[in-house]
Amino acid sequence: MSMIGLLGLLVAFAGCVISILCLGVAHLLHKKRSFERAETLAWGGRVAAVLTAAALTVCCAVLVWCFFTGDNSIQYVLDNRSNSTSPEAWLYKLAGLWAGRQGSLLFWAWLIAVFNAVLVFATRKDARPLDNGALCISQLVLTAFVSVLLFSESNMPFLVTDARFFSEDGALSTMASARSMNALLEHWAMAIHPPTLFIGYAGLTIPFAYAVAALIVNDDSALWVNRSTSYLMFSWLLLGIGIGLGAVWAYVVLGWGGYWGWDPVENASLLPWLVGVALIHSFTVYRQRGAFKRWSVFCACLTFCFVVLGTFITRSGLVQSVHAFEGDPVSLVMFGALIVLSLLAGIVGLLLRRRSFGAVNAADDDIESMMSKEAAYYVNNLIMVVFAVLLAYMTVSSALPSWLPFGGQSLSAGTYNAIARPLGIAYLAILAVCPLLGWRRTDKKAFWRAARVPGLCALLLFIVLMVYFATYLLPSYNAMIAMGGTTAEGLLEQGAPWYYNGLAVVGFAVASLLFFNALFMAVRSLKHVGAGKIRRRLALFGGSVAHASMGIILVGLIGSAMYVTEITGYLTYDEEADGTSDTFIIQDFELVYKDNSIDELGNGNVRYALTFDAYKDGQFVGTVNPAVQLVGATQQQKLEASVIGFPLEDLFVVYRGVNDAGDYSMDVRVNPLISFVWVGFGLLMVGCLIPLFAKRASKREDADADDAPTSVLAATAGGDAAAGADEAGAADAAATAAADAGEGK
Repeated sequence: MSMIGLLGLLVAFAGCVISILCLGVAHLLHKKRSFERAETLAWGGRVAAVLTAAALTVCCAVLVWCFFTGDNSIQYVLDNRSNSTSPEAWLYKLAGLWAGRQGSLLFWAWLIAVFNAVLVFATRKDARPLDNGALCISQLVLTAFVSVLLFSESNMPFLVTDARFFSEDGALSTMASARSMNALLEHWAMAIHPPTLFIGYAGLTIPFAYAVAALIVNDDSALWVNRSTSYLMFSWLLLGIGIGLGAVWAYVVLGWGGYWGWDPVENASLLPWLVGVALIHSFTVYRQRGAFKRWSVFCACLTFCFVVLGTFITRSGLVQSVHAFEGDPVSLVMFGALIVLSLLAGIVGLLLRRRSFGAVNAADDDIESMMSKEAAYYVNNLIMVVFAVLLAYMTVSSALPSWLPFGGQSLSAGTYNAIARPLGIAYLAILAVCPLLGWRRTDKKAFWRAARVPGLCALLLFIVLMVYFATYLLPSYNAMIAMGGTTAEGLLEQGAPWYYNGLAVVGFAVASLLFFNALFMAVRSLKHVGAGKIRRRLALFGGSVAHASMGIILVGLIGSAMYVTEITGYLTYDEEADGTSDTFIIQDFELVYKDNSIDELGNGNVRYALTFDAYKDGQFVGTVNPAVQLVGATQQQKLEASVIGFPLEDLFVVYRGVNDAGDYSMDVRVNPLISFVWVGFGLLMVGCLIPLFAKRASKREDADADDAPTSVLAATAGGDAAAGADEAGAADAAATAAADAGEGK
């Protein structure tokens, strides 16, 4: 099986080289107006790209076959096999493909190849030099990935298993029993989280490829934006789902009670998502106004640059992370070079094409009024890009020289929070107002007329949130400060109490306005758009859902990240009772010990569990069963947190084992408003999925519907594409924009 996989990699590498040569020469022939020969060579390059995808499919199939059949002749399979006996064991076997260093890189390369094959299929009837150029660029990227797989021993997924892991009769030796998938990865969310991220990463290669191709062929029309929009939307959506699933996994598996820790690899996944937001609404202005061309190209290149930075952080060894692999020089050089080249491609290309990729006319990129969509889009882009670049710098700061700011330092989560929170709230404040703005300038009377009712509703919601803040969150914060210790130090590190709590109040105000503006935009979008414009109706409504979800998420983030109550302690073991008579009290909750158990799970795995009855204000609310699982093969401890969810808070209980005296080590947290994070995330995904239906529906519309937005994802970026721009007269353009806005792209 190892030889089949190796042969597949060799064929894939050859396919990449042939495809690049054919497409490159075809471009030169096309410039010389030798169209027939150019078309023939381009066809050959496109076929080679499809064959590359087929070869990498075989490579992935080899590993999957070995995982499911228990064929340990390949070292990667031995190191990443799952010993689980649970009903989800099949899922963990499949997840072995992307669980380790070599397999995840192969899986990523395969996905890029699949996207390239999709590009070939999608443009088969209307392939232009732009499309062939984009395919050539994407094949170049794929060549870098395949080269790392093929020419770096530490990244080769088809190395034959060392003979010392087998006994004389061919069975696995005792030494091999300790080699398997990390037990923490055996969870449904973690099995799905990596592939969704990788799909997002791979798909973002296509907008980058089209941006560079547009520079090469000097085509500043919206064609490259139209061609790459679907890839961008789909990839950005999958990347967001992957980030969300990673947060779920961190919350329920790692046992620390949070869902985002600002780990370098976590940050690496967030970076392209953030710049992707800026790219989405840059595409909106490009399509609607013919402006933001330079923004679009730059953001496309920067998004891909951050995609590669993610794997550079994970594989180079320069930045320490619990999620990172051991570094190797080939990954360091290859992916480092890819980062630099991708960024230079955009910058140098824009300099060379500064005339064609400038504004359509002198005023197109000018901002006539700060009360306009253009201004909102511009500021949103600026905030997103600046924050992403700053976050990237902070993430790699530990690998930088000490004479640079933060150089040589591993920054705490509090430092990240102190920067991210005010920027995030400022960004969402613009997001809340943007749907009410018009192009060029906004009529003030129309603005206030559109904002009046949602503003009053937002005020009522804000008052409710302030009552909750004053009666629950603020006392919780004061109690944690009064307790002292590392928790209090961490809170004070993020700002003085007046600033910290003031920021939360401002955040609640922004969330209230954002939510109700979006809610009213949803109603207006369905009411005012013509009955035949199915695409636009769905796009506007989806954008409003995305807007509203961001307000809900903001409320959840404020509560669950800023006002957590946490107590760590021991419950004294009572030998006579074979348990404890102590109770654990936190806020209004009381945990009363009920029982303990030891369960044999098979494969030498043992689960040690405690059972508590939980009471709130003296009323029984449920039973918690925190546990510690000891993995027999590796002696790794796997925490199993127990959570009781309430509409406004979670009771989060972790059992960490016993000390030398036999006392139970416990961590108990109350996470307020965390359900708002999960609900908001779900609504955000729904809002982002609606454009896919809009695009399908648009195929049944008249050709004039092509002037309408094709996606609403830019709504999450802080703006709405101006549906009103092509439906309103000059006198009432602002009022119509306020009524019809809410989509993003």
